[in-house]
Amino acid sequence: MDKEARNDGLSPGNAARQLALALRPPPSVAARHFVAAASNAQARLWLNQTGWPDRRLLLCGADSCGKTHLLHIWAARRGARVLDAASLDRADIAALAEAPPAALALDAIDRVTSERALLHLLNLAREHRITLLMAARVSPMRQAIILPDLASRLRAVTIVPIASPEDSLRFTLLLRLIAERQMIVSKPILDWLLRHLPRTGDAIVTAVERLDQAGLAHGRPLTRALAREVLSGLLDEGDEESFC
Repeated sequence: MDKEARNDGLSPGNAARQLALALRPPPSVAARHFVAAASNAQARLWLNQTGWPDRRLLLCGADSCGKTHLLHIWAARRGARVLDAASLDRADIAALAEAPPAALALDAIDRVTSERALLHLLNLAREHRITLLMAARVSPMRQAIILPDLASRLRAVTIVPIASPEDSLRFTLLLRLIAERQMIVSKPILDWLLRHLPRTGDAIVTAVERLDQAGLAHGRPLTRALAREVLSGLLDEGDEESFC
C-alpha cells in the first residue's frame, strides 16, 4: 500500500477518486453554455426586456431548470452583483446601502435564512430604484414566510415560471454533463436513461453524479446493470410537481 495513501486513511482508488472530484470545475454559468429551449423561452423574453413592474422579477422553477444560469447571465450583462439569499445578512445590506448598485441579482430566496435582511434589501432596492432579479424553486405564494411585510412584497413581484425541460433539452443536458466528466456512455444506455429518468433537469444532474461516482469507485465501463443499481430509487420517482 502507498505510504501516503495509508497515512491519509485512503486506498489508492479512493484517493484517485477524491482527487478527480476535487479537480472537477464547477458548472459553467457563461451565456455560451446556456441551452435555449421552449421551456425557458418566456424567461429569456422577460430578461431581454426593461421596465419590469416595480423593477422586480422572479424566476421560478425546479432545481436544475436553468434559473440560476439565467440569473448569472443577466447579472453579467447588467454588471450586477449576485447574492445568495441563504447567506444574506446585515453586512450585505450595509455594503449595498453605502454604494447602491443600478442592478442586483438574488438567488434562492426560498432558502433565505434572514427574512429581515431580505426585507431590508427589498426596501433598499425600492428606495434607490435598483433593478432586482430574483430566483426561487417555489413561488412566494407557497413559501412559509413569517414576516407579513416581506410576504406581501414578495407576493407582489412578477413571477416568470420556467417549465419542465423538453426531451431535446434533457438530451443536451445529459450529453453536456457526461462530456464535462469525461465519461464514456454508450448510446443504448443514453437512450435508456432518457426513457426511465424523471423528466426534470435535477434528475439528469443527480443521475450523472451518481454514475460518475460509481464509475470511479468500480473502475470499469458503465453497464445497464450497474446504472440500474446506482440509480435505484431515482428511476422509480415520478415527475416533480410544479410549484410556480
